[in-house]
Amino acid sequence: MKTQTLLLIFAIAALNVFAQNYIPVDKESKIEFKIKNFGFNTGGSFSGLKGKIHFEPSNLPASTFDVTIDANSVNTDNNMRDNHLREDTYFDVKNYPVIHFVSEKITASNKSGVHYIFGKLTIKKTTKDISFPFTAKESGDGYVFDGEFKINRRDFDVGGSSTLSDNVTVTLHVITKKE
Repeated sequence: MKTQTLLLIFAIAALNVFAQNYIPVDKESKIEFKIKNFGFNTGGSFSGLKGKIHFEPSNLPASTFDVTIDANSVNTDNNMRDNHLREDTYFDVKNYPVIHFVSEKITASNKSGVHYIFGKLTIKKTTKDISFPFTAKESGDGYVFDGEFKINRRDFDVGGSSTLSDNVTVTLHVITKKE
């Protein structure tokens, strides 16, 4: 009986040692976007990054990302523009306070150190499939995830027929720590 109890204690300890659960560190992470307006490059960032990440580099199919950002945190270094982007024609933060991403699959690529993530991005009331390459580097007791993807803002009913380009590039630099 003592042997079984001892084995159970070691098994639980091993699970905790090898736990691969992380949370994003909002203050150190960067979620940035670039878009053209009247043909000129402009952009901004979001903060309020929250969620849960389960990452196992040796078992990518078991890895998952479920993260949100605070839509109200949009920051273009122009308060008037930021307030405009919070309105219903753009992010409608009153009714849709978060932008949400949930992974469905993570795979390796043919390039060393690069993975692909497939998932669902929800902005306002619209959810679309997206996929993009990313890297993961161990850092302290967590990981640094870097990636970039493009979306069409009109697919998410953001900005209507404004002077903005349809294409938005989103750059991610997500720093995590063990949960």
